[in-house]
Amino acid sequence: MLYLASKSPRRRDLLARLGVDFDTIDLDIPEQRQPGEAADDYVRRVAREKAGAGLLQVVATPGAAVLGADTEVILDDEVFGKPADADDAAAMLRRLSGRTHRVVSAVWLVSAEREAEAVSVSNVTFDRLDEARIARYIATGEAFGKAGAYGIQGAAEVFVSRLDGSFSGVMGLPLHETDALLHRFGFVQAAGSEA
Repeated sequence: MLYLASKSPRRRDLLARLGVDFDTIDLDIPEQRQPGEAADDYVRRVAREKAGAGLLQVVATPGAAVLGADTEVILDDEVFGKPADADDAAAMLRRLSGRTHRVVSAVWLVSAEREAEAVSVSNVTFDRLDEARIARYIATGEAFGKAGAYGIQGAAEVFVSRLDGSFSGVMGLPLHETDALLHRFGFVQAAGSEA
């Protein structure tokens, strides 16, 4: 049985596209970067902690495997998490304006017998954003609950002048890498579904 250790509706929707049956586990894992921890290592660690904590909840289920993922926006080695409020969101978008940032999405799949990891790194270039454009976007409410204060699958898609990498990875679950992990663990698509 496959479990997704995530509260994210985007992640649930993305995993469903792969046509595998799964249940979700809601967890509250602290997402705090350690002093001196490299940004990429932080993303990988949080994803693994989510998967590991989820496995502890379902380890009694025969054949249980838990998928944990974390996605962060990184600019100049600074990790842009979810904005605390509208001012924080505006500050993030101002920093991203006219620049290229990295989006690192780490995925861990763990079971009682083994674990495996995949990482997707995408480079996202934003157009220049003026204050009015930033304010209009924040007013949509989309900026909240998303790393870097934007969702590429929504109104912010027009901010992106260039994407080198994985669109689904920027959304929160890189489908190519996730599909490969699931196949390694023997999870296959349900009958009649397409990836």
